[in-house]
Amino acid sequence: MQTFKTSKARENILGKIRKGLAGQPLPMPFPDAEKETGNLYAGTDVAMEEVFAEAFIKLGGKFIFCANEKELLDNINILYENRGWRQLLCADQRLLKIFQNNKIDILIPADPKAESAEACITACETLVARTGSILVSSKQHMGRMAPVYFPVHIVFAYANQIVNDIEDGFNLLKKKYGNELPSMINLATGPSRTADIEKTLVVGVHGPEEVFCFFVNADL
Repeated sequence: MQTFKTSKARENILGKIRKGLAGQPLPMPFPDAEKETGNLYAGTDVAMEEVFAEAFIKLGGKFIFCANEKELLDNINILYENRGWRQLLCADQRLLKIFQNNKIDILIPADPKAESAEACITACETLVARTGSILVSSKQHMGRMAPVYFPVHIVFAYANQIVNDIEDGFNLLKKKYGNELPSMINLATGPSRTADIEKTLVVGVHGPEEVFCFFVNADL
């Protein structure tokens, strides 16, 4: 094997580097990065649900305000009838029970085998007002499949589930799950879209073509 000689000057420099690395640990780069910096974005007097609705609609989402759960049921029923859907899945047991108690039988419990369903309803972990995003996780029933597989994704959320920014959303998850955070946390920001092919925007390639958010003006 061929060997190469190292000059004395170069070896002296390398020796000093080795000695330095073997000594005290290097300081953390940018030590102020983890310090509390406060809100990076200007505050606003507008209610968070209005901020969310504006951002969500700009992204192509459809926002429906519901004063209470009765309006939630009525509005979902109207959407179902207007679209003429054959299968409307629901991945949330609580909402299924509310529909059953009100004798409205338009929902089918979500099942991975129901591949031909036109739409699926899910709950969410939180809504992020500033970005118009919906935060979902694998802790929810069919949390990996339901928000992305079907042509239409319908989300319902309550007033105490909305936060200002993404960091607030993750803090809410930490408070809720502690050390057992979901293995998947996903931020859905409007309908699926891509412009990979000839820079032509196409909607619904990697996920739902439409996303509805039914916001209930009451606490969960």
